Amino acid sequence: MTSLISRIFIGIALLAAATGAAQADFSDGKMPDGTYHCEVYLLGMFLDLGNITIKGNVYTGPVTFGTAQQAYNYQMNANGEISWLGPLGGYTTGGNSLSMTQATLDGQNPPSFDIIMKQPDGAFTASTCTRRSNP
Repeated sequence: MTSLISRIFIGIALLAAATGAAQADFSDGKMPDGTYHCEVYLLGMFLDLGNITIKGNVYTGPVTFGTAQQAYNYQMNANGEISWLGPLGGYTTGGNSLSMTQATLDGQNPPSFDIIMKQPDGAFTASTCTRRSNP
């Protein structure tokens, strides 16, 4: 009986350890590599804002057509806040500026991040970029 109980506890401990190892977190300071499709919900429709490709601590894009011209570094803190260390397409042109980028790593869903952009008129727009493929 004692052997059965100890096996159950060991099984539960192993399962908990395996589940914990599979959970993604922000401790390594980077998003999982891949291509992230960005879109915004506006006027009852999803509008395509292009793709951002991440590999290690480097990103390219967003790109709607063609290929990205240059790669830039980014940083992510332990809370999942991303700082882009280069331009970010339409998010940072035409008087637009980045307010915040927040990453979401959830074992049940693909990794993603939300970009909050401040427009020249002071309004804010949020878009979501979700990983569609691995490199």
